[in-house]
Parts: sequence; structure tokens; C-alpha cells
Amino acid sequence: MRILITAGGTSEKIDDVRSISNHSSGRLGVAIANAFNAEVTTIDYVTTKNAQKPEGDLITLHFINDTKELADTLTNLLTTHSYDAVIHSMAVSDFTPATSLSEEQLQTALTGLLAKNNGESISAAVLKNWLAELESDAHQDKKISSDTDHLFLILKKNPKVIHLIKKLQPETLLVGFKLLVDVSFNALFDVAMKSIQKNSADFILANDLTEVGPNEHHGYLIAKDGSYTEAATKKEIAQLIKQAITTARKNK
Repeated sequence: MRILITAGGTSEKIDDVRSISNHSSGRLGVAIANAFNAEVTTIDYVTTKNAQKPEGDLITLHFINDTKELADTLTNLLTTHSYDAVIHSMAVSDFTPATSLSEEQLQTALTGLLAKNNGESISAAVLKNWLAELESDAHQDKKISSDTDHLFLILKKNPKVIHLIKKLQPETLLVGFKLLVDVSFNALFDVAMKSIQKNSADFILANDLTEVGPNEHHGYLIAKDGSYTEAATKKEIAQLIKQAITTARKNK
């Protein structure tokens, strides 16, 4: 069996010395890799250099930094190898920096926008075009100057990398992950089912940030038929995923 695992969190570059990241440690990904590695499974493991990493003779590490590199790496792997399952546990940044402005730059840009719009209310379409112009005119500074009391950072939405997986390998088993904060089980379940349908996933591991810690990790592995199993630790989650994939492969 050959599987592909993503783990850790992406880091989106602002300039050559700054970036936006998240708090994902990669511990759950390591637990999942260890569970499969015990069954002598070939694993391609996509992660970041700062995340925790699994070890094993059959584990190949692939390092990425940002969402674009993740998409490129997944595309390469999914077009080179055939996978029995893809477990996409990486915390992928929803947004990436488009441009940044000092107070003076923002003042100049806003003045130009208002003058161009004859002082009238700014519509959503005009604002969107203005933001696109700011991005296209942005200077790719190696280091943004700190000579301003406030720095205004404009972020743009990243494409959803999970969409690539079933497009490139429709027959692979896909396990996605959904993290919400302080919601009811019903809300978590509804969002997970929508994610399954939207991404053609076979399973979603749904969890709540308020129930995730260094030792505990409460989560639900929800299948596309609406059935689910529950776990209380990362190790238990890893075992649930391995069992679900093993069973699904037998029933194919």
C-alpha cells in the first residue's frame, strides 16, 4: 500500500525576513504516519521543516513552505505515483500576502481612489479592482521598511489545495480535515458533510480547537454516508483513519 500524507502548517511569505504562519505542530501527522508505518506502508510525507517529522525506512519526506509550493508538490506526486489513500491533515493558510503599505503609501492610494471615484461611495466592484491594482503595482522588496508607525498588510485568498487531489486521482481514498472553534457537534457534523461533498472526500476528521491539546485531541472521523467514529487522542485518531482506509480498500 502507498499513501500520501500532508502535515504541519504552511508559511506565507511577506518578504525575505517575515512570514505569516499558524500553530500547527504536525504531531497528528506523525501519529498517522507511525500507525501506517507499522504495517510496512510506503509513505510520501509532505510537511514543513519546522513541523515534527516521522521516521521510517519507507517514509519519504517532501518539504514545502507555502500553499503554492504545496500545490506544486502534490501535483507532481499525484501525477507520478498512484496512491491507495491521501490523508490531507496539513493546516493550509486560507490567505497569503498580496501587498503591504506604509501609512504614507496607504494615504496616497486612498486619495487616488477617492479622486478617481469623484468622492462617491466605493462599490464592492471598484474596491476589488483597486485592490487588484495595488497588488499588480506592488514592489517585491526583499525587506519591508520599518520606517512607519503602522504597516498595512493586504491578504488575498489562497485556492483550496484539497480540490486538486480527486481531480488528479479520482480513485484514491481521500481523508480531509476540518477544524472549527467552540461549536456544537451538530454544527461540526454539518460543516464536515458539506466539505465531503464539496471536495469529493471519503472521510473528514472533524475537530474543535477547544478540544485539542498536546496530549488530548477529541475528534470525529465522519464518512461520506454520514456514519462516524470518535477518538480522544491523536493516536486514537490515527488508528481510526488507518482502520477506515483498510476497510474501505477491502470493500472496493
